[in-house]
Amino acid sequence: MLRTLYAKMALILVVLLITVGLLYAVLSTSATRSYLQQVNQQFNSDLARNLVMDRNLVQEGRLNQAALKETFHQYMVINPSIEIYLLDMQGKILAYSADPGKVKRRHVALAPIEQFLRGEGSYPLLGDDPRSHDRRKAFSVTTVPSAESPEGYLYVVLRGEEFDSAEQMIEESHLLRLSGWAVLGSLAIALFVGLLLFFILTRRLHRLTTQMERFQLSNFTQHLAHSDGERGGGDEVDRLAETFDQMAERITAQLAELKEQDSLRRELVAQVSHDLRTPLAALRGYLESLKLKADSLSQAEREEYLIIALRQSERLTRRVDELFELAKLDAKETQPVCEAFALIELADDVMQKFQLQAQQAQITLQIEPAEGLPFVWADIALTERVLDNLLENALRHTSAGGHITLVLKRVDAAILITVVDSGSGIHPADLPHLFESFYRAKAQDNRQGHAGLGLAIAKRIVLLQGGEIGAESEQNVGSTFYFTLPILDGSHQK
Repeated sequence: MLRTLYAKMALILVVLLITVGLLYAVLSTSATRSYLQQVNQQFNSDLARNLVMDRNLVQEGRLNQAALKETFHQYMVINPSIEIYLLDMQGKILAYSADPGKVKRRHVALAPIEQFLRGEGSYPLLGDDPRSHDRRKAFSVTTVPSAESPEGYLYVVLRGEEFDSAEQMIEESHLLRLSGWAVLGSLAIALFVGLLLFFILTRRLHRLTTQMERFQLSNFTQHLAHSDGERGGGDEVDRLAETFDQMAERITAQLAELKEQDSLRRELVAQVSHDLRTPLAALRGYLESLKLKADSLSQAEREEYLIIALRQSERLTRRVDELFELAKLDAKETQPVCEAFALIELADDVMQKFQLQAQQAQITLQIEPAEGLPFVWADIALTERVLDNLLENALRHTSAGGHITLVLKRVDAAILITVVDSGSGIHPADLPHLFESFYRAKAQDNRQGHAGLGLAIAKRIVLLQGGEIGAESEQNVGSTFYFTLPILDGSHQK
């Protein structure tokens, strides 16, 4: 029943309004009663003294008992709203105008009487009501027969029992009903307005909750934006909706990325299995041949088998090393240790490394550095690994009589390194996928079973060092692979 925020807020509003209404009724009744007592007492403060003077209750310095009795009788008939009591100096009730069967006290506290006579305190000043053991009422009092020779007090309760009965009857009829309907009407209006405002305020929350539930039911794949695209504005609900939109977009993107990574992982496992199975099968085949035909094979054949097996083991070792290197790069376990160095010197060393292989393949290998190249800010070992992979890839796909050129030049705040070959080229559909793991381009002859790990490793290394890498190609003309490295500037100085 109270599962929604609107229902809870509505219940709180109802309870709050009822509480406020009751408090208002109690406080207003109490304040009105106190005000009436104050006005009544202030207006009739001299009533007791005037009774003594007007009714001739004192004659020859003595209290006239007959006149007092007559006064009791007349005021019971003429003005039953007041009650008159005669007290001695200790507060004991000696005589009274009320019905004898209804007087419950025998004494009246003197402290309020003395305070009244001294004129201290503020109205209403309440004294004991002889008709009740605990009720207190406004009063008027004077000493009798005189202030100079007091023998007792004339104690007048201004709102007697008859007045209370009349007041109670009025309250229970007209005033009570009027107050009740006024309170109920106020509560109804306040409740209606409050519920309407709560509905308006919670409507956006309800809409946001519905969208969250739909997003959950769609398995966190489909999300309809709640906000209007403006960032940083609105109230707390708008900011909550904006945060939810950002969170939902990120969750959707991450789930899509996870699905893509899972697909790539499955493909990676399949490619790795295929790529490792061939050298393993060849290695095992030649070793089994050596074991089974050891006696029938000549020395030259045995050496040939061993050379082939060794070549397959080296190929397998190289492929496993590449897999581990790629995994470490993907997991960001390998981080570049950058330093300033002359790229031309590293490029010369790498070119010398491949000169012999190029001569054996009858391929021309040359370097064309621009003049005045500044130092680069990169990891020497990782940069050498990229050059090795690109040159090895170029040699693999360039036929005899071809040429490979390594070009170095400055472009803005970076050094552009370009490897240009005159090989068979790459199909246009394969260019966007060249740097993906285990991708085999259509232009590859696969004579050496290459699985595309070298280019994937090169891309990750370049990106780690803050550079860019790419390729251009034209079939039957050649390919161009390039990457950039940042030059040394003031931001790299310690």
